[in-house]
Amino acid sequence: MHILDFSIVLIYFIFVVAVGFYRSKSASENSNNYILAGRKLSLPGFVATLVTTWYGGILGIGENTFNFGIQTWFIFGLPYYFFAILFAIFIAPRIRKLNFLSIPDHFHNRFGKTAGVISAVFLLFLASPAPYILSIGILLEYTVGIPFLWALIVATIFSLIYIWKGGFGAIVRTDVLQFILMFGGFILLIIFAWIKIGSPIEIVRQLPSEHLSPTGGNSVQYIFVWFFIAMWTFIDPGFYQRCAAAKSPKTAQKGILISVIFWFIFDSFTLTSGLYARVLLTNQQGLFAFPALGQALLPPVFYGLFITGLLATIMSTIDSLGFISAFTFGRDIIGRIKRNNKNEIDNSASLIRLGLIVMAVIAILLAYSFPSVVKLWYMMGSILVPGLLIPFLVSFTKLKLKNWQGQILLIIPVLISILWFILNNTISNFALKIEPFYPGIFSSIFLFVFFIFAQNKKLEKENI
Repeated sequence: MHILDFSIVLIYFIFVVAVGFYRSKSASENSNNYILAGRKLSLPGFVATLVTTWYGGILGIGENTFNFGIQTWFIFGLPYYFFAILFAIFIAPRIRKLNFLSIPDHFHNRFGKTAGVISAVFLLFLASPAPYILSIGILLEYTVGIPFLWALIVATIFSLIYIWKGGFGAIVRTDVLQFILMFGGFILLIIFAWIKIGSPIEIVRQLPSEHLSPTGGNSVQYIFVWFFIAMWTFIDPGFYQRCAAAKSPKTAQKGILISVIFWFIFDSFTLTSGLYARVLLTNQQGLFAFPALGQALLPPVFYGLFITGLLATIMSTIDSLGFISAFTFGRDIIGRIKRNNKNEIDNSASLIRLGLIVMAVIAILLAYSFPSVVKLWYMMGSILVPGLLIPFLVSFTKLKLKNWQGQILLIIPVLISILWFILNNTISNFALKIEPFYPGIFSSIFLFVFFIFAQNKKLEKENI
């Protein structure tokens, strides 16, 4: 990197931390402000923080586009739009009308304290910023030359330091800045690519045929698994937190629908950039597709601005998920266990800060142990979504399940998915290589139907 590019990146780090600390003192003194910014999140702030939070795995997007072409949009774009729209219509306004602060509150309220703690443990891993810490660590190693482990540690510290005092309000303030940088960086890249390489239409003609296929050369089963994993949206704690923090139910609903439009625009930018990289950098490792394309096309200063845009895209997700993981560990696990009264939870900021430290250590270990962004997404989604999805959706209905039934719905599908995942990776051609998500979600549906059927039978006998 040129000295001017280094300077721009350094200025970004200093500025984003300063913005994060701005007005943080008042937030740390009030638990409601610290956790949900006083439930006064405006529509622009809602959109900025939700859009930026969703894109932390930007290097994984580049890797997948470089290797498989337009398949990326069919597994990381389209299904998420679909489920986000459903979430906006049916769930977002209801979340804002409730006084719950987190998804485990739903499980606690509906299935008891044990279910609340179990769901919190699952969400601690599902909301882990590990894939995004991995992304920014790889980016720093590639551009600056920092050793990988130290890059992970530096990335974690700079992404989370301002949350310590500012909480959710600091995240929103920094996300507004990062929203501008992430879009601006890719607009710059596409302009230079168009000028130096040609229009996107010309690029399409030079791509391998499999890069223009919705499957990208993978099986249809693999594509469908990603579609179902996109149901992650329903139990995504980032969606939940922002809906709970919105100043009104309408703000939550409109905010998600507007965010879908921005996601589509940004996906168009990243997909186009990835295809440019595939044509220009045929021997490049896919994970570095975006920074390598920027290095090949952009002059000093512009390259620094683009790298800053990549950093902003990733850091905006690390701080959000880092805070959610800390909140989950501190409040929803430790705080719930500490209080003997089933209806009380310790909401103190000190517990959340303890969670911030624990979460950071876990995330760094995960990122170092599984150095693939897409594999981390896939593993977490395949194993944990089947256990959380059905009971969470049930919590919005009038269907009655006993506490022990809700706990079984949480635990059994996850255990089945874990076992299936292990067998798939140790036994050659195990069960025709059916992906672990399927047995997990089908077991959840089966148990749910069985419980409802058994209850109806019991009611029929009691009425006779």
